[in-house]
Amino acid sequence: MVDQIVITEKSSQAKDVRAAIGARYGDILPAEGHLLDLLEPEEVVPAWKRWSPILLRPDGLYGTRPAEGGNKAAKLKAIRAALRTAKRVWLATDCDREGQLIGQEILEHYDYRGQVMRVLFTAQDPQTIREAFGRAKPNSEYSRIYAAAVARRQADQIYNLSLTRTATVSLGKGAPGVIGIGRVKTPTLAIVCRRELEIRDFVPVAYFEIVAKATVAGGEFQMRHAPRERILQRAKARDVANAANGFEGPLAARVEEKRQKPPKLHDLPSLQKLCGSRFGWSAAKTLELAQELYDGQGKKIITYPRAEVRYLPESAIDDAAKIVAGLREGQTFRTIPMPEPLHIRKGAAGSFYDKGLEGASHHAVIPNVNTISALREVWPRLSLDEKKLFDVIARAYLAALMPDFRYRQTSVTLDVGGFAFRSAGRQPIEMGWRAAFPEWTPAEEKGDEAQLLPALRNGEPAKLSHSKIEAKETRPPPRYNEGGLIEAMQNAWRFVDDEALRERLKEAKGIGTPATRAEIIGGLKRQGFLTAQGKNIVPTEAGLSLFGVLKRADPDLVDPGVTARLEYLLDDVVLGKQEMIGAIDAVCDVAQRIIGKLTESSGGGPPLLGARGGSATRPPASTMKPYAGNRTRRKVGVSKSGRRSRKSLDLGAEDSLDTTADVAVALSAVPSEGVGSKLVAAGGRSGRKSKKAPAKRSRSATDNAAPSVAHAPPSGPRSATETPLRIPFGNKAIALDLGARYRTGGWYAPPGVDLAAFGERGWL
Repeated sequence: MVDQIVITEKSSQAKDVRAAIGARYGDILPAEGHLLDLLEPEEVVPAWKRWSPILLRPDGLYGTRPAEGGNKAAKLKAIRAALRTAKRVWLATDCDREGQLIGQEILEHYDYRGQVMRVLFTAQDPQTIREAFGRAKPNSEYSRIYAAAVARRQADQIYNLSLTRTATVSLGKGAPGVIGIGRVKTPTLAIVCRRELEIRDFVPVAYFEIVAKATVAGGEFQMRHAPRERILQRAKARDVANAANGFEGPLAARVEEKRQKPPKLHDLPSLQKLCGSRFGWSAAKTLELAQELYDGQGKKIITYPRAEVRYLPESAIDDAAKIVAGLREGQTFRTIPMPEPLHIRKGAAGSFYDKGLEGASHHAVIPNVNTISALREVWPRLSLDEKKLFDVIARAYLAALMPDFRYRQTSVTLDVGGFAFRSAGRQPIEMGWRAAFPEWTPAEEKGDEAQLLPALRNGEPAKLSHSKIEAKETRPPPRYNEGGLIEAMQNAWRFVDDEALRERLKEAKGIGTPATRAEIIGGLKRQGFLTAQGKNIVPTEAGLSLFGVLKRADPDLVDPGVTARLEYLLDDVVLGKQEMIGAIDAVCDVAQRIIGKLTESSGGGPPLLGARGGSATRPPASTMKPYAGNRTRRKVGVSKSGRRSRKSLDLGAEDSLDTTADVAVALSAVPSEGVGSKLVAAGGRSGRKSKKAPAKRSRSATDNAAPSVAHAPPSGPRSATETPLRIPFGNKAIALDLGARYRTGGWYAPPGVDLAAFGERGWL
């Protein structure tokens, strides 16, 4: 009889735990991500089966039931059987909010009443795991983390499904299809669409600057007249250039010695931004590589990669010397001049800051202290890209332990008859941490500021010559790459106009979570709302259309600031500043207000989903149900390791570990699979109705898979000899080969076309 068990998050984690501790703490049983789903609204309140513009909030919380897919049922069955006799459970799931939920929701579902210990490890090598079991704490100490996860899941179920149904019946007016709303995904789409529209509406303005060569006793350098109020007329620029040519006067020179601290250590968003810019990687690729460095077989050389803060605990100071020594064993890092003793910085401006970790589940991403001594053996096993990523992480860590970069900043001004000509330059005094990045040049040291100025004295005479006019033009803001978009999601406070609220939201972690932002972007790309354009991410016409529809309906639906405020409230649950139910109440209040506004604005105008009659309160047609209707939500096929935990659906995983339960969106049915012509989708629902399973009203969470998207049934006038067809999305080529044709209103079979093949496929 088993009297204690260990629950891990996935099989690979169970294997590592087993290798570290054997059977000392009992049988080791893996989950497979979330093993439980939230109940559907109609499973809680049968009347909710009929879609209507109401808030889908049950009395209490949505209950849970076993999930389907992969080996989930078998793994849950094994855990349930073991719980019947186990007196103690060791939760060894990932060390974040989602890991807490994945393990504890199983215990809540089965009303487990034995002792529960929480095991937290930020690296997955045997020594770290053994030490983590040795310092395990009662799970009750992590109740706020669990409450925060539950609040987020429950709030998103209510918000997303309520607003999806409201938008569909109010704006769609009975047409087949679904307009999906996602608390995180919809404003993420809005961020990209707003930037694209800003670029398209941008009107460049031509302006002029004047440069001239300055000669002093010690040499020559370039000066520039670039006033804040740009010179828009060439004639005026010519007057300034003429005045400067041959002008002689005293310089106003200022020389200062300055210091620059090293950049902060990396969290996942900063890694994704840097690698996207430097290597052209997608955010998902960066996460996948980081996960492999964390728990890959024979690797395990970095700490937990889904970091959301850029600090280390002060207790990690003791590990610094060992990590540095291990890194310097390799030829790559041996040439970096490390100080003795190491430069330790504490506090908000440093790297070791306990207060900066409040409310966070894990610290910045750094080399693993327990495996760093084996780096020379591990290095040959790494791929080229894994080496690049580890190099980024390692250099950031070394730089954090090096002295400040010291330099001499020289600023020079020459007044030419009221026109200020300026120049600036910097001369390094001590490279400090910059020695860890020998090939890197910051933006402020490029262009004019890259020049080396001669020795200058305040008041010494200078003569200008060779003045010339440079024609310039204002530029639109740049498009986002994936790293830049993730940074925008992380800093959603920038989209808030209220100054006081902006300051408060700076403390929040933006919209989405570090673990899910890449998947949110990937889901929008797979669903045809976003697309890659070189290194950049741009909206498709379908994405812009959906953004426009929702913005007109209610701007709050696409406002990142609204979601950022809700995230702030949900994060407060972890800190104990907000109760779980209070956070859910706040999200529901926002949803209720938007429901009212959508209902008020639904009168008049054509339906947004096409001109097809029907009840405005019915669910989607039966052909849409496998994709977006009233369907049971299932766990996305993405494990927290970034790998597929099961074979996911055609459009891939949805907002997996985040709590956004988006539902499929269909705005129009069109024949082409190209941009702006597919039946578009903004969220995920499962493809098949799951079997009924015993439900438990307990705190839990679910994730959703984005569905395959089908073309809506054809509509519009046809001749009596034409046969309407229902062609699922992705089958365009087959349909055309069989003789199907498309026009406004949908697919059809012309007279004389054999219908048998369409009937066999269920397309009639």
